[in-house]
Amino acid sequence: MVSLQKPPIQLYSIRNKDEDNNNMTVLSYADSALSVLPPVIAIALAVVTRRVLISLGLGIIVGTLLLSNFSVVDGGVFLLTSITGLFWDDGAANTWNLYILGFLILLGMITALITVSGSARAFADWAQQHIRNRRDAKLLTMFLGCVVFIDDYFNSLVVGSVAKPVTDKYQISRAKLAYLLDSTAAPVCVISPVSSWGAYIIALIGGILTAHGFADEGHLGIFLQMVPMNFYAIFALMLLLCVSFMGLDVGAMRTQEKKAAMGELYDPEKGLPPGANSDLPEADTGKILGLFVPITTLVFATFFFMLNSGAAALAAEGLDFSVIGAFEKTDVSSSLFFGAIVGLAVTIILVAIQGVEKSLVMTGLLQGGRSMLPAIYILLFAWTIAGIIGQLETGKFMASLATGNIPFALLPAVIFILAGLTAFATGTSWGTFGIMLPIAADMAMGSNSEMMLPMLAAVLAGAVFGDHCSPISDTTILSSTGASCHHIDHVVTQLPYALIVALISLVGYIVLGFTESIYIGMLASCIVFVASVFALKFKVARYAQ
Repeated sequence: MVSLQKPPIQLYSIRNKDEDNNNMTVLSYADSALSVLPPVIAIALAVVTRRVLISLGLGIIVGTLLLSNFSVVDGGVFLLTSITGLFWDDGAANTWNLYILGFLILLGMITALITVSGSARAFADWAQQHIRNRRDAKLLTMFLGCVVFIDDYFNSLVVGSVAKPVTDKYQISRAKLAYLLDSTAAPVCVISPVSSWGAYIIALIGGILTAHGFADEGHLGIFLQMVPMNFYAIFALMLLLCVSFMGLDVGAMRTQEKKAAMGELYDPEKGLPPGANSDLPEADTGKILGLFVPITTLVFATFFFMLNSGAAALAAEGLDFSVIGAFEKTDVSSSLFFGAIVGLAVTIILVAIQGVEKSLVMTGLLQGGRSMLPAIYILLFAWTIAGIIGQLETGKFMASLATGNIPFALLPAVIFILAGLTAFATGTSWGTFGIMLPIAADMAMGSNSEMMLPMLAAVLAGAVFGDHCSPISDTTILSSTGASCHHIDHVVTQLPYALIVALISLVGYIVLGFTESIYIGMLASCIVFVASVFALKFKVARYAQ
């Protein structure tokens, strides 16, 4: 769930002039092994140095040099046009990006107003009386993440705003909160037909199946058949439940949780994380409704605008209205933005009714918007490098690795790995869907058409896995923002769990490929899952000794 993971960013194309016919030809670096260099540099440096902007900036520079054939002038023009294109493209505003940035700022304001009104503290006090312990706080967050499934961005940011007062009260680290958000965002959305993800996937697989002669198949029914084949999404949720219920904290996550137990929810030496409002004054008259009413309004308003924009698009094409069809055609970014405007208006009204001083309201609005700037900076850099990666056709190069004399029984596992690597390198699961799903379908039709759906499901699973691990993924960035967690801390703490689930899924796809049985593949994954949970539990017990 970067190019904002959804619509592609149109950027200035650098091309070389062919001396023989004076035509423009694409640079030879595109769709080659060198095209992987920019994301590898950015990701590796981000993990090693933990300086996200500098790492992304170096990746952008390397990619720009490759695209411009190391011409400083052409590279400068490309970079300037790319940055401009984030806001103004083809003679018009780049509304997708602007709406998403606007949504971030508005949500920051809503969260800050809830804080200064004292409603966040009132909710935390209420939760302390009704939620018995840290485990219940984590399970509540997971429950909310599974319920708010209409979009991954919305999930990460809104659930984070609701859950943060509770998890803070029980001294749960912001890294753990980010993991809870990230592992219920994409995994839930990718298996939910009534979501922006589900609608996009249904549209993609519908076109693919029609192209291969399966026009009579019900696309929604096909999507639902693929849900139990998406091993990564299923076992990511199951492992999250076990981690939350059993306290299976290992590696960097254990370190973060130990610090949180002593009152250090995030690393203060790195400054305030995105979305943090810890220094805001709070009124003494806060009510629980001051949190629930704005957030509920935000949810329903966004849902309304998503259906409304989708319905308008269907009507423009002369198509009958359906919920799935509306989600397929919806404009997610504008829906989030206008939903946030309604939510902010309701929040301001409630704050006024509560009698909060105007100075506190203004402070909340300014500080709330400002708190989102770190996340916005990271997103702008991530979008820029995503555009460069698109120009270099890194995804196509990764997809080309699937060709060759690979035994058919291994194809589901190979497709899962390549989809994961592609999403990791490009930072976009949606882009990976668009690249890898047609390839997986062609490979299935060329060998065994009965394995079509498992192959397509392996792509979906691999793309979510790669997206989970990638520091340049927008879903990862927004999960960090929703939790007010330092971005790389979230990446490093989530990585071991994502790799464990990937291993569980890989075993399932290998067994599925050899047996051609979804049930046996699922059984194999379940066995590895149980073994993994026991191994984690044993490791945690050794820590306690």
